[in-house]
Amino acid sequence: MWGAGFKWMFLIIGTTIGAGYASGRELWQFFGHESGLAILLFTVLFSICCSVIMNISYRLKSPHYLPVLQEIVGKRLTGAFDVMILLYLFTTTVIMIAGSGATGQAFNFPYWMGIGIIVVALVLLFSKGVNGLLSINQFILPILLGGMLYILIMFTIDQELALFSHWHEQRNWMAAFPFTALNILPLVAVLGAIGNKVQSKKEIMIACLGSGICLGSISYIYNNSLIQIADEILLYEIPLFAILKHYPFEILILMSILLWFAIFTTAASGMLGIVTRLQEYFQKPLQSIAIGTLVLMLPLTTFGFSTLISIIYPIYGILNLYILARLLLYPLWSKLDKWK
Repeated sequence: MWGAGFKWMFLIIGTTIGAGYASGRELWQFFGHESGLAILLFTVLFSICCSVIMNISYRLKSPHYLPVLQEIVGKRLTGAFDVMILLYLFTTTVIMIAGSGATGQAFNFPYWMGIGIIVVALVLLFSKGVNGLLSINQFILPILLGGMLYILIMFTIDQELALFSHWHEQRNWMAAFPFTALNILPLVAVLGAIGNKVQSKKEIMIACLGSGICLGSISYIYNNSLIQIADEILLYEIPLFAILKHYPFEILILMSILLWFAIFTTAASGMLGIVTRLQEYFQKPLQSIAIGTLVLMLPLTTFGFSTLISIIYPIYGILNLYILARLLLYPLWSKLDKWK
């Protein structure tokens, strides 16, 4: 039970902590000053939404996200949101691939070298199907989370930062809703693809509570650190590097490797949602669909990492609010649908 619960927890976290989140760019886009309450609300909302999605997926024993999506938004809107999810997964996976290029540039490697490495890694991963993604998440995510927490706590101690000094200033609390909505849509796709593999509701409880608490805690400490270097963030494509400049080069190397793995796990989760959905139409192996999808993505990576995040993420955060509302009010919606 615990092992399976942690497996799904790492899948949820791996889907969420990508290039945008791990680099600090996504957190700064939504939070920043006066956002402590917003992050607390995000923690609660995120756990609830994950629980609703996983319980629906478990009940339907779904092999891909379409049955789960239909249950959440209703039959009439399923087609529109199906297209929206595919576009979202497509564009965010492009962002992850661009993030791999940006990470390579930080060490003076060519942009296309970073992109080439992640593309090859994704193709190799999908040669082993869904189990390959689950296995690599269980190995990478504990190291990634431990590394991020170590750096952020060390920075907090070294800079003598107070974690709760501005708790009375919370004007940005509404940011919790678009930020949660932004991160929920890919989870509909990813968690909808593993419904036939979940064995019990106890696994779901462990995964949802664990992922919400982990992400909420890291988000709060990370955001608090970014506030201290607010004036420097504009100078960095990846805000995390503004924190790492205070530490030895070896730590920069280690965190850059962990950042790349965060990028890779989210790109892999996005690809999982895409290929499991497209496999219903094309009846081809997952690896073949993954290769075709990656070929279509490559030209879009030329727009750059921070540009893609600043334009695409806020738009989808707002559009996804409907799904967020449906998930939070799911008990009410489901009863009304049964009554009709």
